[in-house]
Amino acid sequence: MSNAVAVTTDAFESEVLNSELPVLVDFWAVWCGPCRQIAPHVDAIASDYEGRAKVFKLNVDDEPAIAEKYNVMSIPTLLIFKGGKVVDQVVGAVPKPVIAGRLDKAL
Repeated sequence: MSNAVAVTTDAFESEVLNSELPVLVDFWAVWCGPCRQIAPHVDAIASDYEGRAKVFKLNVDDEPAIAEKYNVMSIPTLLIFKGGKVVDQVVGAVPKPVIAGRLDKAL
């Protein structure tokens, strides 16, 4: 089971935009090979940052409106939100330290 919880359009505002903590959202799809490559990193970060940041996965095929709203053109795309605004983004399959380093800046 994934440590990063799926987020839907219905819960996006309350879970991501209104969060008191920084939030990492992994925009992904089942058919995306690079998304599967970074999934273990995203899950590990969800555990590592528990209590300091929230980590969610958003399936772009199931929730296209959110992906469109944030101009997600390729996946995997990781958006980091703080105070309801995007403060950073990472596009493509990157190593865990890169993701962690970018999230650290939002803490």
